Amino acid sequence: MRAPARYHRIPAYEFGPKPKRRTELGLLIFGWVIIIALYVLASLARSSKIPPHIGPFLGVLFALTLVAHLVNRWLVPHAHPIVLPTVVLLNGIGYVVIARYDPAFASAQAGWTALGVAFYIGTLLLVRRTRDLDRYRYLMLMAATLLILAPLSPLGHTAANTGNVRLWVHVGKIQFEPIEIAKVFLCIFFASYFAEKKELLSIPTARLGNRLVIDPRPLIPILFAFGFAMLVIAKEADIGFALLIFTLFMVMLWVTTGRIGYIVFGLLLFALGTYAAAHLFATFHERVTLWLDPWHYTSSSAICQGKSIPAACQGGDQIANGWYAMGLGGVGGVGIGLGQACAGGCALFIYGLTSDMIFSAIGYQLGLMGTTAVALGFLLLVGTGLRIAQTARSDFARLVAVGLTTLLGFQAFFIMAGVTRLLPLTGITLPFMAYGGSSLITNYVLVAILMRVSEEGSSTSAERASGVKQPGERAFTRVG
Repeated sequence: MRAPARYHRIPAYEFGPKPKRRTELGLLIFGWVIIIALYVLASLARSSKIPPHIGPFLGVLFALTLVAHLVNRWLVPHAHPIVLPTVVLLNGIGYVVIARYDPAFASAQAGWTALGVAFYIGTLLLVRRTRDLDRYRYLMLMAATLLILAPLSPLGHTAANTGNVRLWVHVGKIQFEPIEIAKVFLCIFFASYFAEKKELLSIPTARLGNRLVIDPRPLIPILFAFGFAMLVIAKEADIGFALLIFTLFMVMLWVTTGRIGYIVFGLLLFALGTYAAAHLFATFHERVTLWLDPWHYTSSSAICQGKSIPAACQGGDQIANGWYAMGLGGVGGVGIGLGQACAGGCALFIYGLTSDMIFSAIGYQLGLMGTTAVALGFLLLVGTGLRIAQTARSDFARLVAVGLTTLLGFQAFFIMAGVTRLLPLTGITLPFMAYGGSSLITNYVLVAILMRVSEEGSSTSAERASGVKQPGERAFTRVG
């Protein structure tokens, strides 16, 4: 008998045509043109000269994206071609805006981007099969628990100008937000648990009188894990990530079962949690107060000039000036590299302009057209992620793709809605665009897992030859 084929950790390169990778390369080139044009225009606006370091900038841009593209050709040759170019474009636009306002942060962001690409490659090499993640469900939960608790340890600290928010951890000279990593681990744990308990959570098996109802016992462990995460995050006063984890849990539960009753249950939990948070947590109360009436808490208002200054006065100017900046940007923006808005030392000062409020900076520089393009970019990522979930070949892979897409899409929505006053400002980062290493690296890992799910869900060579139709894809046909 022939011995079974060995599983090689380092896979061999697959020769032959790769149409999806050709599409990806063409879209990458299109993204390069946009990023380079914005970078040159920003420099011309400041100094009326072509930037002297345009060569190194082009070299770094081409090298990072080409390496990621070549790795895709090697490790995920049949994965979806839209994901990487969209990520590169969003990352590039964010870098140009950061470079416009804070060159030092831009240099650091370039380093974080390079590290993010390295983690992207490492994730594709490490996660060769999504079912490998399924095996370590409780290890993922343990890691997520430790990461969520880390800011409450002696290593954690509260950064300046953030109120009582305690999210950061110092290890030597390195500072990072462990909750960014924990959200991915929680997503994988939820996906594994829900995939295993899918029938028990969706099919009535317990008898209540003369009726069959859903047995609540399988839901107790996952509710305990979810509740613990929410309580710790609330203790750290992080409204944004508490809302994000709650949304992740409810979306995955609904996708698993398809039962409206869980949505109603989730809305009741949300209402009770919101009521409790408004009375128990000062940070939540301040955010809602600023959302309802930010003009009452600007530096020019009477209440913020007295002897007893409310804590909400620290955020009134940030939100109000962000809106002023977007209003001044209008439809087409003041022009990339132009304008008076700044991150410090000017009349239109906006705290966190390159992090929490970078969407305002985009609206000011590029106007409604720029913010619309960014929103469409995230919509494209979300749509692609849901299509990847549709073509997944297992319940676990499908739920992982849905969960990761939910994290990416709702994180972008919450911060954009906060800046435009649709929701209270949560302070979470705009994925791939805002300054911050923890978020950038984690989101590159997230995208790598999505690409692995996409590769597994793509048709095999035998299926393509036979014209088999995959879920969510058109049938493959031969030409000629």
